[in-house]
Amino acid sequence: MKKIIVIAGATGDLGERILNSLVAKGAEIRVIARAESNAEKLRKFESLGIKVYNVATWTVEELSKACVGASCVVSVLSGLRNVIVDAQKILLDAAVAAKVPRFIPSDYSLDFTQFSDGENRNLDLRREFHAYLDKKPISATSIFNGAFTDLLTGKMPLILFKHKLIVYWGSADHLMGFTTMDDTAYYTADVALDDSAPRYLRVAGDQISARQLRTELVKITGEKYRFFRAGSMWLLGILIKIARSFSPGEHALYPAWQGMQYMRNMVDKRSDLVTVDNERYSEMPWTKAKDVLAKDHHSKIMKEYHLYMHSSPDDLA
Repeated sequence: MKKIIVIAGATGDLGERILNSLVAKGAEIRVIARAESNAEKLRKFESLGIKVYNVATWTVEELSKACVGASCVVSVLSGLRNVIVDAQKILLDAAVAAKVPRFIPSDYSLDFTQFSDGENRNLDLRREFHAYLDKKPISATSIFNGAFTDLLTGKMPLILFKHKLIVYWGSADHLMGFTTMDDTAYYTADVALDDSAPRYLRVAGDQISARQLRTELVKITGEKYRFFRAGSMWLLGILIKIARSFSPGEHALYPAWQGMQYMRNMVDKRSDLVTVDNERYSEMPWTKAKDVLAKDHHSKIMKEYHLYMHSSPDDLA
């Protein structure tokens, strides 16, 4: 008999990847959708035979209808207090009311249990929700995956490709934990189907330092990358305070200063991974940072080749 897994936040990037992983593993999936949910994605889910529960109001009464008979509720909600604390509390209460035995909260981050309030706004909200979650009669599993490896080629200011710089704070040899979104989703699907999963699971597709990143980039690109030590952790803390005081981003999900807070957490020794739970599911593949960097480099080469092949002689002159 297939296990029934309920997903809230399935139309988001990570949420859809978790859904696809659960489909591949043969689970029966229910998706909770709101009026603002992506209608095109919901139609796609329904074409796959997935039951979509459209809720008019985010209440325990409505949400519990989608949860009846489920073995696990997976939250992949994204937002600030009104979502991570308030909306998740209602979702959790609905799971409890429907007698669902397990709940996976929307964490998917570095291990914030080692940090104190005030160090990272977004993680503070998750810790606040945990205080509520741990008082409820339901088994929960939090998944700590470090940072998404995908961000190395995007928004995370560690590699400045244009300037051939590796930027770091503190030590260039400090190991940071990274896991791709696909690997995080695949692992989350396994956890959702695992009735014996513990309260916390810590994983890292790769643990790599700024120095090792530089070595890999030189191998992949054949180009010279230089280090730029931006400063100490103390200086980073000061810059965060300054950036936050002048930024209008208190109501934004990822303002620049919040990304700086996350970076400070990553280079803090409290985020070191002494042990990881990577081997809990033996079939689980893990993607290394070098694989993500190599794929990105190949994509850029192919894009340049495509532009070259479709350029006129005048463009190349």
